[in-house]
Amino acid sequence: MADIAVIDYGMGNLRSVAKAFEHVAPQLDIIVSSDPDEISKAGRVVFPGVGAMPDCIRELESRGLREAVVEAAKAKPFLGICLGMQALFESSEEGNAAGLGILPGRVLRFPAEAMVDDKGQKLKVPHIGWNEVHQAAEHPMWSGIPTGARFYFVHSYYVEAGDPDLVAGFTLYPFAFTAAVARDNIFAVQFHPEKSQATGLTLLANFVMWDGQAQVSACGADACL
Repeated sequence: MADIAVIDYGMGNLRSVAKAFEHVAPQLDIIVSSDPDEISKAGRVVFPGVGAMPDCIRELESRGLREAVVEAAKAKPFLGICLGMQALFESSEEGNAAGLGILPGRVLRFPAEAMVDDKGQKLKVPHIGWNEVHQAAEHPMWSGIPTGARFYFVHSYYVEAGDPDLVAGFTLYPFAFTAAVARDNIFAVQFHPEKSQATGLTLLANFVMWDGQAQVSACGADACL
């Protein structure tokens, strides 16, 4: 039984995610797997991803992984990364695709008319590069990471959570969008911790130690957003 299973559904920088975990937890057995049985037996599960939502859902279903993802998200410490966060929600504007429906909410494209900074300069979509993540709730996954710490993003779509209490962190581009969500044993982020240098490695190290319990308290995420 692996300590951590990184789900392989044919999309995402899986080796870099696995390598980052090997760096922070060299003593653990970390696998990259498309085997539902291995994923169900693993102590912790990581659901990474890059690309498009319709392709993600199609690949999960064609490889027999959809149920494994849903069950893991119910039962053990679970980390979603980028598309792996978006797919947890109910729907996406990207291809008008249905998500896994594990969390309430939808995924929206950055609206072209709103992509202007405070100096009137047009902002690019996709949102690529480093940006600050402001913590909207206390959580063990934020241990040792100050609010406003910078993480690396690559995305054209963002999550609009159906429950404000899900929001664990947000980022400005140019408006506030959801950068992290947390519920029970699930923690998921829009950014790429495996590409976020020391701060990202701290987050991954926290996941290795996290017991899967929910956040301790919230600042009122609806006020933050």
